[in-house]
Amino acid sequence: MNIGYDAKRAYHNTTGLGYYSRTLIGLLSKQYPEHNYYLFNPKYSEKFDFNSDNIHQVLPEGLINKLFSSLWRSNWVTKDIKKYKIDLYHGPSHEIPIGIDKAGIKSVVTIHDLIHERFPEQYNPIDVKIYSKKFRYACKHADKVIAISEQTKRDIIEFYKVPEDKVVVCLQSCNPAFAVQASEGEKQRIAKKYGLPKEFFLSVGSIIERKNLLNVCKAMLLLKKETDIPLVVIGEGGKYKQIVKEFVASNNLEKYIIFLSESEKVKNDPEFRNPETLAAIYQLSIAMIYPSFFEGFGAPVLEAMWSKVPVITSNVSCLPEVGGDAAYYVDPNSPEEMAVGMKKIYNDNELVRSMKEKGWVQALKSTPEIYAANLMNIYKSVW
Repeated sequence: MNIGYDAKRAYHNTTGLGYYSRTLIGLLSKQYPEHNYYLFNPKYSEKFDFNSDNIHQVLPEGLINKLFSSLWRSNWVTKDIKKYKIDLYHGPSHEIPIGIDKAGIKSVVTIHDLIHERFPEQYNPIDVKIYSKKFRYACKHADKVIAISEQTKRDIIEFYKVPEDKVVVCLQSCNPAFAVQASEGEKQRIAKKYGLPKEFFLSVGSIIERKNLLNVCKAMLLLKKETDIPLVVIGEGGKYKQIVKEFVASNNLEKYIIFLSESEKVKNDPEFRNPETLAAIYQLSIAMIYPSFFEGFGAPVLEAMWSKVPVITSNVSCLPEVGGDAAYYVDPNSPEEMAVGMKKIYNDNELVRSMKEKGWVQALKSTPEIYAANLMNIYKSVW
C-alpha cells in the first residue's frame, strides 16, 4: 500500500501535533515495512528527518506551487497524491485536502480535540471560524475519523453531528525512547549540559491558559515556605506566559520556576529536541505536574508513566482516561490540592513506588506496537 500524509507538522512543528505525526509515521514504517509512506511537505526543513528506505518526502514542484505552498497543501496537492498512486491519505492534524474524495482517493483524518469549540474565548474569533470550517470539512469528507480519546469522540459527535460509526478511537502511544531508562551517567550528562537542579518538579507543554501553569506556580508559592525544590518548565507561550512570569516575579519565585526553554543552553540545540533527551529529563524529575483544564489526550501524562515518573494531573476531561489508577488527581482550579500532592510524592517513598508500578502497567496498554497495529487496522478497513 502507498500511504500518504500531510507532513507539514511532521517536518516543522516542535509541539504536540508534530510529535504525534512523527511518532505514527516512524512506528508504522518500522512495524509495517512492506508499505511505502509518502510525506507531502509544503516547504523544505532541516528540523526533522526520517531515515528509512520506505519513507519518501514529496515537496511542491513548479514556481506557483512553491510560492503558494499553503494552497498546494490544502488543495492542489491532490494532483500529486494521484501522481504518486497513493492508496490512502492520512491527515494527522485535523485536515484533508479539498476535493480528495472527488478524486477517488480514500482518506482518514485524526481529530485531536475540539478545544476551539469548547473554549472559543481562548482563541482569536477568526481562527475559531477557520478551524471550525477545516475540521467540519475533514470530518464530513474523510472516509474515517480517528479520535485520540473517548472524550474527543464524544465532542466530534456532539459538535459536528458525525455518525458514531464513522468515528473510531485510537489511543496514541509515545516515542519508544520514553520506555528506556537512561543510565545514571547519561542522566547526569544531560543535567549538567542544561543546568538542571539536583531535584525538581517538571512541567511539560505549551504555556497557554488551558494548560494551567499559573495555578502550578501558585502551588509552588504555597510550597515555598516548606521546601526549596524548584519547578522546571519545558514549553513556550505568548501572552499567557507573560502573565505567569509576572506572577513569578511579583512573588519572588524566580529561583523556584525555571523556564528551561528560554535557556541559551537549550535554544538552537538539536539534541534538546531528541525524545531521548526529554525522556532523561523526565527521569531526573521528582514528578511531572500536568493539571490541564481540558485535553484531547494529554501526551505528557503517558510519557511520564513510560518514564516511570509519578504524575499529578487533573480529575477532568480525558486525563483520568489516560492516567487510569496510576496518577494523582487534583482539581485544576485548586493550587492547594496540587501543593498537597507534590508534598506527598516528595515525602512518601511507598506512594512513589506504587505510582511508578501502576504507571508502567497503565502505559503498557498503549505500547507502540498496539498503537501501530490499531492504526494499520483502521487503514485496512478503509482501503
